Amino acid sequence: MSFVELKGIGKIYVSDNNVSVGIRGVDLSFDRGEFVAVTGKSGSGKSTLLSVISGMDTYEEGELYIEGEPTSHYLQSDWEEYREKYISFIFQDYNIIESFTVLENVELALMHIEDKRLRREKAKELLDRVGLTSHLKQKGSRLSGGQKQRTVIARALAKDSPIILADEPTGNLDSATSKEIIELLREVSRDKLLIVVTHNFDEVEECATRHIRIFDGAVESDRVIVPPSAVEVEEKEEPKRPDAKRERRKEIENGFSLGKAIFFARPKLTVFLCLLMIVGTFGIFSVTASTGNFSEVLDGYYMFNHIEGRLVISKQSGEVISDSELDSLAGELGAEKQLRYDILLDSTDMFFASFPIEGDMDRMVYVNMECTYGEDFGDVIGRYPRRADEVLLYLPISYQPTFGKDRVKLDSIDLSGMSYKVTGVKYYYDNNLTPRCLFTSEGFRTATANFYLSYSSYIEANVRVRIGDAERVIDIISCIPSFEVEDGKICVVSKDFDGVGSYNEATVRISAAYQSENYDYGEYSKTIYFNKSFDEGHISDKKAPKYDVDAYGSDSIIIISDEVLREVAEEVLDGAYAQASLFFDDDEAAYEAAEVLKGRGYIAVPSDTKYEPAPAYIILQLISALLSIILWVLVIIFLAFFINLCSGRALDAFKGDMAIMRSMGIQVKVIRLAMYVRTLISLIPAFILVALAAILIFTSPKFNAFFTYLYFWQYILIYIGMIFLTVRVTRKQIQRLFGESVKKSLKGGEDQ
Repeated sequence: MSFVELKGIGKIYVSDNNVSVGIRGVDLSFDRGEFVAVTGKSGSGKSTLLSVISGMDTYEEGELYIEGEPTSHYLQSDWEEYREKYISFIFQDYNIIESFTVLENVELALMHIEDKRLRREKAKELLDRVGLTSHLKQKGSRLSGGQKQRTVIARALAKDSPIILADEPTGNLDSATSKEIIELLREVSRDKLLIVVTHNFDEVEECATRHIRIFDGAVESDRVIVPPSAVEVEEKEEPKRPDAKRERRKEIENGFSLGKAIFFARPKLTVFLCLLMIVGTFGIFSVTASTGNFSEVLDGYYMFNHIEGRLVISKQSGEVISDSELDSLAGELGAEKQLRYDILLDSTDMFFASFPIEGDMDRMVYVNMECTYGEDFGDVIGRYPRRADEVLLYLPISYQPTFGKDRVKLDSIDLSGMSYKVTGVKYYYDNNLTPRCLFTSEGFRTATANFYLSYSSYIEANVRVRIGDAERVIDIISCIPSFEVEDGKICVVSKDFDGVGSYNEATVRISAAYQSENYDYGEYSKTIYFNKSFDEGHISDKKAPKYDVDAYGSDSIIIISDEVLREVAEEVLDGAYAQASLFFDDDEAAYEAAEVLKGRGYIAVPSDTKYEPAPAYIILQLISALLSIILWVLVIIFLAFFINLCSGRALDAFKGDMAIMRSMGIQVKVIRLAMYVRTLISLIPAFILVALAAILIFTSPKFNAFFTYLYFWQYILIYIGMIFLTVRVTRKQIQRLFGESVKKSLKGGEDQ
């Protein structure tokens, strides 16, 4: 049985609607120990014969037998395994991987050796054998023709394959170097099958054991020079095939090792790819930040602003809960505190602060605020509020330039129309949170009264003024609360009063109303009016010159003290506002208290209770979330397309390298894994920059103001997106790299 046998082999090429015959009707057999010289004119089919024997090109007719086994049924994976086991190829154009060093080129053929140190020692030994010890770290692109050919021979020897195929190995060498190369081939092929394609038989005549001439794709002559029996062939024991698990582990190790080598082999292309991956990563970063709110659909919809331990109560009858009743319930149930008028706790979207940015009055900012009192924020800049007109602000770190780092720089802000003194500031980094404003308990009552009278109802006033015997009534459009007016006093500012009459001669009447909607009990609306007169004793004789009546679109305004504001608001609310809040240690205690109150005729709802909104609203939210996810995926697909478009030409530099690796028998799955590893390594700078960006957003006020704070799950999503981007980019690159046969991809792969 012959080692290699060809029966009626034919190879046909089709290109641009032209059909040409590479070889036809070839019948040959080869045995180990033969040095076969194949000659013929250029284009006669010599190289095609080697390509078919090596499995780098397919055949359309006949059968190729390897140790008696047919190969016509082989798939690509079978040919890869065949080349890995049987073939070492020496090319006319060297096909050295020029971006690799001499040592790395030879180590490629030794990937079957698991021990990396042993692999390197073996490569050095072979390079010493071909006289390249002094060029180990020199890149292939810097070698002479003879040095490249010696490297390729060392690489072929490293595989220790039973078949060595050499296609014009001396075609680009001088005569002296050619002689050395042929002698070296003869020396290393004593127990192997060596087939050399050459245009000059005289170069190999002394070494060849057989001479085959090819003409017009067919065997013209086949002459034995030295009978095979004259050559000693050493029989080798067939190595045991490793188990699948170990084989898979070796493939992974080789893939990682090769991927790192490819990554570092071409520094300029590597830097370019890293820059592209950075661009792609920040694209994913941006789209994740802008579409990250799709997760809110999963959070549910809460009836109230959730505060740990808060329990919202009301009577099932709809009656108002009195202060004494609330005090009694709080004491009986063990509540830490209670709040009679809690309207402000659930009105974050309507309560806002306004202040100039970094002291610039032309750059005002308006910020929605959550209001609270009695809380402890730990260490703060400045101090906690002590009076009704003082507040402590809990703000994102981006406001640090405005309010100060070590001391409070901006000492006053406007909160829904009232000016407060800022005594302290506490910063946080999560700019998705709503800023909070901490009052004293009395300050919270004032803020509640101001909010109620500003948004939940209306407040009007008129002034009756006596000037001599005459009496006039002036309607007031603007009624402004202020801490500057004495407690319990009212200040009238009017152009009509300048120099005429006395403030003490005026009587002020303030009217306020509360309008509620109650669908549960069939009562659409209920309006409660409040009217109160403030006579001369309540009217301040101190003017408030800083108030310009023209700015309020009126000739007259009334400025009321915070005490009057609370009196007006709470007297109305006391007769109409039926809700209150109790505060416990935690939500669990709130739930326990809720069960007790439900049995006593109360509606008791912990503040973390969810509700089901209208189906149409849920559908809209789900559609919005779905569109966000689709947008996120589409952006990644676009970025992958963009990166592949930009790196297309650079990828061509790898095409030949990949074909050389395939011709050496390195499995495609190992090369594929190496490509993924290469792209993943190129993500490392992007990973680092994302981490730095996260740190800057966490710590830098400037960056915190411009970028959305992302949570841990969003960074995980970004990294998933980066991996997805890497996979998509690499898959497209692999399709380009492996979309054609090994022969066509190789440099100088034309038939000869």
